[in-house]
Amino acid sequence: MALTLAACSSSSTGSNSGSSNFVSGSGEITVLKPADRKPAPDLSGKTIAGGQDSLAAYKGKVVVVNIWGSWCGPCRAEAPHLASVAAADQAKGVQFLGINTRDLTASNATSFAKRFGITYPNLFDPYGKLILRFPKGSLNPQSLPATLVIDRQGRLAARALKPLGLDDLNQLIDPIAAEK
Repeated sequence: MALTLAACSSSSTGSNSGSSNFVSGSGEITVLKPADRKPAPDLSGKTIAGGQDSLAAYKGKVVVVNIWGSWCGPCRAEAPHLASVAAADQAKGVQFLGINTRDLTASNATSFAKRFGITYPNLFDPYGKLILRFPKGSLNPQSLPATLVIDRQGRLAARALKPLGLDDLNQLIDPIAAEK
């Protein structure tokens, strides 16, 4: 797994073979009790398809926010799993919202989404400004890929700092989706 994560690591913390200026994930999955959850930041803006979208548009739903880049190997590895679970979990009131980062043109991001069958909306964040809206000390994204789960009350409920498979995604999302 360390070799897989190294694809998105910074050369300052890893090898000097190519730099993407990101630190690989710790592999950590954190789930907070409802009483310990903080409000999610405002995430809104242009999508990779050219429209507009926002986290607020999905108020009352569990929202899975996946932060990715088309250039990130682990992001490519988890993409088919995200697409599959997004389609399967719609009936549970779960909405996926991606944040594409560090792709300077939306065309790379749209090609990625098409290649992996990702049909849920993705905000286009080439310079990482949306990522910086997560407050320090909160369940903020600290690596790529990063996946966060926002509960029905709009609070940060869970975070994964690693690429996720089907089982990981279901174990992360299902308990939060079952909350009332």
